[in-house]
Amino acid sequence: MSAEEVTVYSRPGCPFCMSLRAGLQSSGLAFTEVDIWQDPEAAGVVRSIADGNETVPTVVIGDWSAVNPSTRDVLSAVAEHAPHLLPA
Repeated sequence: MSAEEVTVYSRPGCPFCMSLRAGLQSSGLAFTEVDIWQDPEAAGVVRSIADGNETVPTVVIGDWSAVNPSTRDVLSAVAEHAPHLLPA
């Protein structure tokens, strides 16, 4: 079963988050961004993926997840796990 969305967990002021956001926006990929400082459940998701740390950006696409991935990594994961989400 394929994923229905790309979720990017971030926090304000994170330069890596800003870089990934810019790359994904430039690619035209739609994604949902969640601020882990405003959403305790989201922070818990990140900790469960990042060995107990709140390392962002953390990206989730269905069963696939990555901590601090590049734009290329995210687009490759979308192509593999949710190709219907790729920009036209």
